Amino acid sequence: MMTRAPLSMSLNSRWLSLLVLLVGLAMATFAQATETDTQTKAKQLWQLLDYLAVDYGGAVRDGKVISASEYAEMQEFALTAQRQLDELPASAAQGSLQQRAAQLRAAVAAKAEAVAIAQLAHGLADDVQKAYPFVMAPAVLPDLQRGAVLYQQQCSACHGAGGHADGPSAAALQPPPTDLTDRERAAQRTPFALHQIITNGVEGTAMSSFAALPEADRWALAFFVGTLAYSDADKAAGAKRWQPGSPARQAIVDLAALTQSSQQSLAQRLGDADVARELTAYLRANPAQVEAAPQERTAIARTRLEQSVEAVRTGDRAAARKLALSAYLDGFEPVEPALAARDHALFEKIEAGMMAYRAHVQSGSLEQVQASAQQLLALLEPG
Repeated sequence: MMTRAPLSMSLNSRWLSLLVLLVGLAMATFAQATETDTQTKAKQLWQLLDYLAVDYGGAVRDGKVISASEYAEMQEFALTAQRQLDELPASAAQGSLQQRAAQLRAAVAAKAEAVAIAQLAHGLADDVQKAYPFVMAPAVLPDLQRGAVLYQQQCSACHGAGGHADGPSAAALQPPPTDLTDRERAAQRTPFALHQIITNGVEGTAMSSFAALPEADRWALAFFVGTLAYSDADKAAGAKRWQPGSPARQAIVDLAALTQSSQQSLAQRLGDADVARELTAYLRANPAQVEAAPQERTAIARTRLEQSVEAVRTGDRAAARKLALSAYLDGFEPVEPALAARDHALFEKIEAGMMAYRAHVQSGSLEQVQASAQQLLALLEPG
């Protein structure tokens, strides 16, 4: 005969299960909040370093202070960056990052040249993002028409209708608003940097935070503002340079790459400042153009996989291994960051599939190679 557990024991068991569930939910919520807080701090630190890199040239030239107020701000920013880095969670990279932050602060104190400060600050900012990863690209394509409307509504009173820092409120502001058509400064800024300034504002200036705007609106504003330093002639010339097979297609492979590229960094990669200016002008005004790049990359991956399978079929495993590696390095790897941000589950499946395929090419049967390739080809289908 079965005996029923006492009611008190049953209730205790239920309460214990509920308690375990609540504790688990609380721990998950705390972990998510901690991760979000770390990303927010890392983003703010990145913005601070980028601002220092771009604006330091207005404070020091040829080892001499040309603006006492600007230089005091640069010193403050270098100190704040060092302190904010100390507040981030411990990591394997933190010690090295702290040393470089101290080096940057010392360079500012020594009135180093602007180029050296920019290299130190941007290099440190890039490595902060690697050590404490956060997304640096919009989830959806920026709408520049929406950005233009928002600019007139939210920004033109200070920055002026055309971005020349001549809006009706500009004369009363100290420091004055940024001239968004200044080509030298614009060449150093990425759309992500502009997005961060729009999101967080700039302390000590009239540039307030627009974090209340939807994320898509802030990205639309960032891309629109990023076009104001460029002429229609620049954009037209850039359109002619954006051709299949051009070196620019290798440098700007997707929206994430465009968002993280400045004109200056693109010039270093392409070795031509004029080409970089024209391409930056065109692609920021027409970000949809880079949407074709991921499709081109996945097409490369699919072709290499098919060629690799054929090489296995003909008995040339060495060629098959090279083609399998090319499918990853030349086809998939350049678009990994954008895919990981948009669909992390699919990114993980493709990456694992690539590894499995290479293993089968190394020592598997033709049937295993074919089956593995078919799975990957299905995952790489456009759509």
